[in-house]
Amino acid sequence: MLNHAIIMAAGRGTRMMPLTNHIPKPMVELNGSSLISKGIDFLSNQIKNIHITVGYKGNMVADHVISKGVKSIFNTSGKGNAWWVYNTLLKHLDDPILVLTCDNVVELDLQGLYNEYKELKEPACLIVPIQPVKGLEGDFIFHKNNVVQKLSRTEPSGIYCSGIQILNPKKINALSTPTESFYDLWKDLMAHKNLLCSNVHPSKWIAVDTIEQLKQFSI
Repeated sequence: MLNHAIIMAAGRGTRMMPLTNHIPKPMVELNGSSLISKGIDFLSNQIKNIHITVGYKGNMVADHVISKGVKSIFNTSGKGNAWWVYNTLLKHLDDPILVLTCDNVVELDLQGLYNEYKELKEPACLIVPIQPVKGLEGDFIFHKNNVVQKLSRTEPSGIYCSGIQILNPKKINALSTPTESFYDLWKDLMAHKNLLCSNVHPSKWIAVDTIEQLKQFSI
């Protein structure tokens, strides 16, 4: 089973302003909990080591998640979303790590995903797709036998990136040029045929990126 997961929670949350002028996006309340608490609760019964990246109002987020038993917190303020892969202690990790974002509410068969990762011979990165969501931009995926051949923002396909992935930081550091962008990292791995696409899709995937979406999914 997976031993590590990381929730990326460093963003400014500009599309949730003015709400996020006062609290960081990961701490926005959703149905009696916070966005990031929902992610931690989903993972905590299945994965031993949970890591968090923080940025905007990072001290508030750190205080919020420490009580939930996270393993480590990395300050990535002012850095791109892939910076932590190359510039934190996790870069030495020769083990798969599940990557989630704090603004997605997810239900996913983690054991099935891990089994597939092993069957695909443990690539440097395995991205988890979803069916395109109307009104939500994403990177469309084109693959053959799971090997990703192209990503496109303009040319549609039946699936695009969900933000969920399994990656091996040590393998990525050996194969790719350091970057702060996951899109550039993925392009580098495509050249090595080491970016794969999963056949396992989330049974639930909700993007909570705006106040309108927050209201839509609150009860």
